[in-house]
Amino acid sequence: MKPLVSIIMGSTSDLPVMEKAFKLLDEMQVPFEVNALSAHRTPDAVEEFARTAKDRGIKVIIAGAGMAAALPGVIAASTTLPVIGVPIKGMLDGLDAMLSIIQMPPGIPVATVGVNGAQNAAILACEMMALADQELAQRLAVYKGNLRIKIEKANEELAAIKYQFKTN
Repeated sequence: MKPLVSIIMGSTSDLPVMEKAFKLLDEMQVPFEVNALSAHRTPDAVEEFARTAKDRGIKVIIAGAGMAAALPGVIAASTTLPVIGVPIKGMLDGLDAMLSIIQMPPGIPVATVGVNGAQNAAILACEMMALADQELAQRLAVYKGNLRIKIEKANEELAAIKYQFKTN
């Protein structure tokens, strides 16, 4: 089994956030790899990873980073693959990381999800790949349908809660 998605994090301290992407990709049956690479501490390794990812069969890269959050942009500078940045909550509640990731120069885009939004990054990666994979598209449709059912059930449960002045 060869990975289609590569999940990169600046350090293993990002693991609790990035694990949500692992779980979603696993549920969607999408092969993925996970590595820790640092734009500042291992810049040569980051560049080598980004330059060779496409040749290794990677379709989408998800890069989580906090604070200066250079990792997604550095990766995007060395590949033509789509890169999805996940700002990790840190010093300024993740605002510092989010701004670093979304403020990329023209020609070096990084799709960016919300702070600690690794699950959404994985969903976005699946949506990109589902354009050319009908089975994955079907799994995504089922997943999103289950989200609707979950909210409908929650509303039914809320309707059953009774208070003297509750009107619904």
